[in-house]
Amino acid sequence: MRFIYYHRFLHALIITSFLGLVLTGMPLKYSETGWAQTLANYLGGIQTAGFIHRVCGVITFLYFFLHIFYALYYVIRLREEPFFKWLFGPNSMVPWIKDLEDVVGHIRWFLGKGERPKFDRFTYWEKFDYFAVFWGVGIIGISGLFLWFPVFFSKFLPGWVFNVAIILHSDEALLAAGFIFTIHFFNTHLRPEKFPLDDVIFTGRITEEELMHERPLEYKRLVEKGKLESIRTTPPTKTLRIWSRIIGFTAYGVGLIMILFIVYSALREIH
Repeated sequence: MRFIYYHRFLHALIITSFLGLVLTGMPLKYSETGWAQTLANYLGGIQTAGFIHRVCGVITFLYFFLHIFYALYYVIRLREEPFFKWLFGPNSMVPWIKDLEDVVGHIRWFLGKGERPKFDRFTYWEKFDYFAVFWGVGIIGISGLFLWFPVFFSKFLPGWVFNVAIILHSDEALLAAGFIFTIHFFNTHLRPEKFPLDDVIFTGRITEEELMHERPLEYKRLVEKGKLESIRTTPPTKTLRIWSRIIGFTAYGVGLIMILFIVYSALREIH
């Protein structure tokens, strides 16, 4: 068992809200294109799309604060090691010297100059994805609130702030969509070891062979501490596998289609 139900639930909220935000936000950004107008019409018009966009924004704040509360609870009640050792230990998402070494080692491995780095519970690119959510929610979320409640915020903020908020909200959202639908999708689903889909976030489970191959340092530590048996569980049921594939393929299928539309629109603007 790699992910507990709580983690999987939060990721489900992330998938739902992020796809909803992209599907309703990009038609506004590229409103002059045919595909954006068609998509907006299918969503019930731009007013309905705006309502859905705000609902997805609320879901984004919800999963963000749910995670913060869980992280605080984990630090205060569940951690088994001293704080400093835990903060920079193998179970932490905080980048440390080992991650920099893995970056260098991975590049050398790509170039055929060294062996593949041995990863622990979280890789450097997973930690990057994790903290990308923090600055993404911060920039997009706060600027989105300015645009959602302009009358309220204009009582104590100058007018130019809203012009900046429009640019930040739009461009940071485009950056987030581009990153998730290309880099994140490749690292998670499209790389050879996982192609065509990694369903671990849906089932919560990986095989012992996958753990040994992908995260040998974690596997070694679990064996040495006698904790491997504590996370051993039954394989996912056939029904769970089927639903994982339906949800997974639908989600990243929508993402890949949207990135094609975004690239097309960007090239159209350049032309």
